[in-house]
Amino acid sequence: MAERTISFARGAPSADILPHDAVREAAAHALESDWEKALSYGTGRGHIGLCEWIAELHGVQPEQVMITNGSMEGAALLFRHLVSEGDRVVVEQPTYDRTLLLLKQARADLVGAPLEADGVDPAAVESACADGEVKLAHVIPNFHNPAGCTLSLEKRSALVKLAAEAGFTLFEDDPYRLISFDESRAETMLNMDSADRVIHASSFSKSVSPGVRVGYLVGPAEQITTLAKRANETYISPNMLAESIVFELCRSGGLDANLEVVNAALRERRDALVEALHEHIPEAEFVVPEGGYFLWLDLNDDVDTEALLTPAKEEGVTFVAGPDFMMEGGSSSLRLSFAPVPADDVAEGVQRLARALERTRESKSSAKAA
Repeated sequence: MAERTISFARGAPSADILPHDAVREAAAHALESDWEKALSYGTGRGHIGLCEWIAELHGVQPEQVMITNGSMEGAALLFRHLVSEGDRVVVEQPTYDRTLLLLKQARADLVGAPLEADGVDPAAVESACADGEVKLAHVIPNFHNPAGCTLSLEKRSALVKLAAEAGFTLFEDDPYRLISFDESRAETMLNMDSADRVIHASSFSKSVSPGVRVGYLVGPAEQITTLAKRANETYISPNMLAESIVFELCRSGGLDANLEVVNAALRERRDALVEALHEHIPEAEFVVPEGGYFLWLDLNDDVDTEALLTPAKEEGVTFVAGPDFMMEGGSSSLRLSFAPVPADDVAEGVQRLARALERTRESKSSAKAA
């Protein structure tokens, strides 16, 4: 048993790249200049200054924005508002496990649409619409969790057009957009939408830190007003102190400075992971992510990644098995998060995973021989 576990499981950065100094300074400034808002109740719409900053970022009106306690809370509010038992909802395969959980709790009728190297297949979404009314389609466009892929511009345009024609809500779940290892950022489907069919979600959990719990929704003003009212009825006010700190980071330039540091560190970790996989697990097939936290591995069909978890833990490495992100299947796949693993530890972690994989195959061979 290894003395120290190297975990590729958690979708969160290691503590060494959390911006504790910047957040401390932003908190001090917020409590000096914005203390009345920071320490008081807000409304379901959240911190007005931050709403205005986000509106400018996306080129929309402030009334089209609401702040939530993390983007998953925004998703939960949206699903409760839009999705009733039996409603057909298209989800990517694989997709974020918490999305599957929330939609199952809503008793939605889930329809899977396969992912390709450049994102979800619009033809599969169109086919789902042809089979019956679709209420909502959930799409993670940038640096997908768990798959790592990015939706092409052509596919974005096709999905926006399809949502307008078929009349479903296109939920653009985009928490990783700013965690980009390239200077350019793809156009959002929100920006392409002229039919009020796209609701966009994002989060400062990735660009600042998980602990701030600040996310947001952007969409048609009428929908946002209704969702903000539901938020106000549910929890009175989001975390105004956290929102005030994030607003200070945004307007002071602290967010941009942090992104430079974080994206450079994550790029280095991504590169180390790709190199180590090519060297130690050459059978692995994967899309090289252009940002974000995650890389999705497809291994040979003889591998059961749920069974692989035990020897992996014994070797001192962890990951998340593929079936967690699938409606069915995924048994030979797994998700690796490079965000929590410093670059110097990545190769050792992959070697441990390779040893666990070898042990699993040897055990299977011995069992057959017996």
